[in-house]
Amino acid sequence: MKNPKVIAGLVVGILFLIFLFQNTDVVTLRLYFWNISMPQIILMPVVLLIGFAGGFIVAKLTGGPKALDRDQK
Repeated sequence: MKNPKVIAGLVVGILFLIFLFQNTDVVTLRLYFWNISMPQIILMPVVLLIGFAGGFIVAKLTGGPKALDRDQK
């Protein structure tokens, strides 16, 4: 448990949870002609997961870090 990466991960995770629980208000998300009302505590992790998924898909489609390695050689 003395691994610095594990400790840093736990600290970031705890800070993220504190951040979520401070933002429990209901918000309305407007997407063109749809209105979606949900608590911020649900909206923020959903948006985070969508961002990670989008980045993962773009990295897979473009070749990810391998494209940088080829350009540097």
